[in-house]
Amino acid sequence: MLHDDGTLSIPAAVLKEAGLGPGDPVTVLPTEDGLVVARAPIAPVSGERAQSPVRDSINRKNLETSMQFIKGVGPKLAELLGRKGIATVEDALYLLPNRYEDRRQVLPVAKLRPGATSVFAGEIVSADVVSTKGGRRFFEALVRDASGTISCKWFNFNPAFLKKSWKRGRRGIFTGLVSQFGLQREVHHPDVEWLAEGETVEAVMARDPVTFGRLVPVYPLTEGLHQKTLRKVMKEVVDRFAPCVESALPPTMAQRQGLLPLSDALRTVHFPGEDSDQRLLEEGRNPAHRTLVFDEFFFLELGLALKKRGVVVEPGISFSVNHTFTKPLLKLLPFSLTNAQRRVLAEIKEDMMAPHPMHRLVQGDVGCGKTLVALMAALVAVENGYQVAIMAPTEILAEQHYLNIHRWCDELGVQVALLTSSLKGKAKSEALDRVARGEAQIVVGTHAVIQEKVEFHRLGLGIVDEQHRFGVIQRGLLRKKGENPDILVMTATPIPRTLAMTVFGDLSLSVIDELPPGRTPVETRVCFESRRGQVYGIIREEVAKGHQTYVIYPLVEETEKSDLKAATQMAEHLANDIFPELRLGILHGRMKPEEKEAVMRSFKEREIDILVATTVIEVGIDVPNATVMVIEHAERFGLSQLHQLRGRVGRGSGRSRCILMTPGKLSEDGEKRLRVMEATTDGFRIAEADLEIRGPGDFLGTRQAGLPDFRVANILRDGRILEAARGEAFTVVERDPELALPEYANLRTELARRWGGRLELAGIA
Repeated sequence: MLHDDGTLSIPAAVLKEAGLGPGDPVTVLPTEDGLVVARAPIAPVSGERAQSPVRDSINRKNLETSMQFIKGVGPKLAELLGRKGIATVEDALYLLPNRYEDRRQVLPVAKLRPGATSVFAGEIVSADVVSTKGGRRFFEALVRDASGTISCKWFNFNPAFLKKSWKRGRRGIFTGLVSQFGLQREVHHPDVEWLAEGETVEAVMARDPVTFGRLVPVYPLTEGLHQKTLRKVMKEVVDRFAPCVESALPPTMAQRQGLLPLSDALRTVHFPGEDSDQRLLEEGRNPAHRTLVFDEFFFLELGLALKKRGVVVEPGISFSVNHTFTKPLLKLLPFSLTNAQRRVLAEIKEDMMAPHPMHRLVQGDVGCGKTLVALMAALVAVENGYQVAIMAPTEILAEQHYLNIHRWCDELGVQVALLTSSLKGKAKSEALDRVARGEAQIVVGTHAVIQEKVEFHRLGLGIVDEQHRFGVIQRGLLRKKGENPDILVMTATPIPRTLAMTVFGDLSLSVIDELPPGRTPVETRVCFESRRGQVYGIIREEVAKGHQTYVIYPLVEETEKSDLKAATQMAEHLANDIFPELRLGILHGRMKPEEKEAVMRSFKEREIDILVATTVIEVGIDVPNATVMVIEHAERFGLSQLHQLRGRVGRGSGRSRCILMTPGKLSEDGEKRLRVMEATTDGFRIAEADLEIRGPGDFLGTRQAGLPDFRVANILRDGRILEAARGEAFTVVERDPELALPEYANLRTELARRWGGRLELAGIA
């Protein structure tokens, strides 16, 4: 009964009918027939649509149901599911199958074809442990039906368990991948459903419709979690809770994009209908997958669109370009800017002159001159009396920028400070004081730049280098160091368009797509240990011609646990045993900044023939006379890093070579990486290959890099859906920046739930 004060009392008889007592938690669900009372949580009847905020709230609560309340899930299983990040019903609904087994029909043994996962039934005619001539043991059971025989084999097995289960004369239904060994077909480690005495195959299939007579989902597992157990739990979850998942997208958009109701899409991907196309399901290209992917992409892009819009409408600094420092810098340079550098610089200046904050990403391949463009932008801010913060992800990169920038700035009379976490005591206090007073006009550093203790006198521009190592949150913290300063983001890692749209969707994009004149293509080849003598011969030849060489190692010093060649030990070996007549230098990350600068200056001034280094030289050194790059243990480096290192040569007019040394034992991925390096010098092609090999999370270096954890979407596979979702999202924000229209009310709520914290969208909640 509903009372005048809005409270609801439920008669004891109604509670009793629902199997509830006076103290039990209750859900009251409004339906067309009145109110349904049930134990909380409750899933609505399949096919119903949300009618009110009350219903939406009940649906949301149901999706938050802990997995421990699901039939068949005890404490142990709940713990195993927790290891896979499955804590709630909603988590489970989005744990999608990674493939499907076609169990729609039971085939005669004679019709089983190698290469296909098939279902067959038969009787065991023999079963025992078998030993090969080489001493290898395996368990083999021979299964027979009226049409022929097939062998079932186990290579990792418990003999007692298998002998007890696989007895001669026992009948069962078997599922597995069929292969051919000589004249005999065989299945390794098959699934089995045993038949009771006198039971028919049809009866077993009828009593287990989750396992047979359909395309059966195969889920990703964790140790101790079995496929059959998980499948039954998932069927319970999908049947009860998929109807709770309501789409927040406007119906007109869903219709325009050809989307299914989310509840239908989830049911289809977990337990597809009998007429479903297995190939399309496994490739994630059927309408159900498209619906789930679009939904996921749309809300990310909606958040990015709002973020971009917010930047545009915020008041910012309107810089004037008066060339106080920029023109003198151009006169100091021994070269002219490329057309691409000029174009990008013009785009940056236009943003800086606008009355709202700049948010721009500058992307360009190794050696295209991004650092110089960033310095020119920094000098525009300094000309206007503002400070600039340049943030790099590592101390090495920060030091490289500092060494490069302060040389030019000293000549211009601009003060530069280096701020890293290794700066201690008095030196750190002095640096912080210079920043706070405004004496340090350009501050170069690591994450230390955005720490609470750092106070800028008047920050006008933040420059973030190698953006893929930083997330949206770090950019936000940098902005808070000033009053809506401009933000310029740089990356030397060419990023495929789909990835840029997901990670940098709130930034305007500039691409420096031209290398400075005089750069020559670098010949790249893989050399195994047996060719080391030839490689040393190439180094001698080049030095005899007056050129210089880099030799790169992955470690500074050898350790007992590592078999990698280390820079310090190998520098001694090369200097004493291989090239005693040549001048060698060493450069690594443990050296002090002034020591590194002295070595780099000596190399640039041709006082060193061979520079032995770690990846400290990945960026920042421009020596046109260096024509050979030898990378030891190249298989241990990522593609992006190899490409960056290779970019240190080919900077002059002479023929340049990059030699990738490897011991010869390569993993499949290692082999792919090195062959890609041999095949192309195109940074974007290399980035795409890197993305394919490693996947987006690893490609960006770290999980907190700002890349969302997609549950369904795959940015490699779903690029077209991403573009469609982005188009719809930006159209919505253009039409209604506040998401205030009634048709967008659900978008606002759902966006805050999914991305509010991750994208700093507190204003939309």
